[in-house]
Amino acid sequence: MNRLELLWGEAFFAGSLAQLVARLTGLPAVVLLLGVGLVIGRAGFHWVQPEALGHGLEPLVGLLVSLVLFDGGLNLRLAGRDLQRTVIQVVLVRAVFGLLGAAALAHALAGLDWPLAWVFAAVALATGPTVVTPMVQQMRLIPVLGQILEAEGLILEPVGAVLALLLLQLALGDLTSLGAVASLLLLRLGGGAAIGAAGGWLLSELLRRLQALQADPGAPVRISEDSLPLQLSLGALFLLVSGSEGLLPGAGLPAAVAAGVVVGLRLDKEATQLDELIRQLAQLAITVLFPLLAADLSWAELSPLGLGGVACVLVLMLYRWLVIQLGAIGLPSLGWREKLILGWIAPRGIVSAAVASLFALQLEAAGVPGASALKGLVFLMILLTVGLQGFTAPALARRLGLVEV
Repeated sequence: MNRLELLWGEAFFAGSLAQLVARLTGLPAVVLLLGVGLVIGRAGFHWVQPEALGHGLEPLVGLLVSLVLFDGGLNLRLAGRDLQRTVIQVVLVRAVFGLLGAAALAHALAGLDWPLAWVFAAVALATGPTVVTPMVQQMRLIPVLGQILEAEGLILEPVGAVLALLLLQLALGDLTSLGAVASLLLLRLGGGAAIGAAGGWLLSELLRRLQALQADPGAPVRISEDSLPLQLSLGALFLLVSGSEGLLPGAGLPAAVAAGVVVGLRLDKEATQLDELIRQLAQLAITVLFPLLAADLSWAELSPLGLGGVACVLVLMLYRWLVIQLGAIGLPSLGWREKLILGWIAPRGIVSAAVASLFALQLEAAGVPGASALKGLVFLMILLTVGLQGFTAPALARRLGLVEV
């Protein structure tokens, strides 16, 4: 028990120290969080060993990630048909061509067998809000582009996680055809979104009635002045996510996004006040999870990939620019500068790391070769995208004149 307490203490302190350095220096926080995790973990001094948490780490990561996605859903405001069309078109094009391109590159350059290459491609779809949102906020990217990037992450992160799980089952022989994968993907995404929307509607009704009960004669009590709405929101969210996972494995993440969107739309100003509290908790989740998951990576898992793994990730980063060009066809609101910055910012985050770690354990237990290579390639993708884009994207956005003054 003492060792586990020390592990959590070290992870929290390391994450908070990275946030402090980011605040004082202006360096990207996500890069420092990832770096400090490598230093304190298996790739560094072995101070933090996440494997000591056993299977308890997986559900904890799932709940904390759901908090970040719920927070993103609260803030999702795609006002105007042009913005909505842009997001839908970019997401659909990237879902198709991003999946095909990532699988081909993983097979040709990193040497993954086709079944694992498709699993990697699904994981690579997720440009998570756990990384994109802090990066966008810190670099002060103009709101429209920030909304496109955040919406892309909110939509594709659940899609990528569920699709990767189903493709893993296909690789292990638990599913027998791509038709089964497609039908289960629609069922779990649709079911999770429906459950989340219903739960979000009930939660918003409860918060409305609570606000009416707490109202003073002169004016209603602001949500930010009472912690009870926050407690109810967290309790309802975690029950909703865990219940969705119990009914439909993988449905928890789309349920969290849908619940956040519904609560945000129905409460409007009150949701903004609630978000001020939830954002702090979401930031705390990011602060501890990033170092903890990075600490689980060892250099031995990266070294067998060699230059082929590095080339795979670098080409995949450049390939995104082509995908964005396709997705922006017929969208006059996106000029060459906007397409350039959208094509460069695509860091992967906590969900990718958690999914890769879990899948590696399942593949090793089933005796499937290439499990460590899959995990290593995913973490290499996280390292390179967070590191390169985290350091270069702010300067590129300023150069292009796409930051708020």
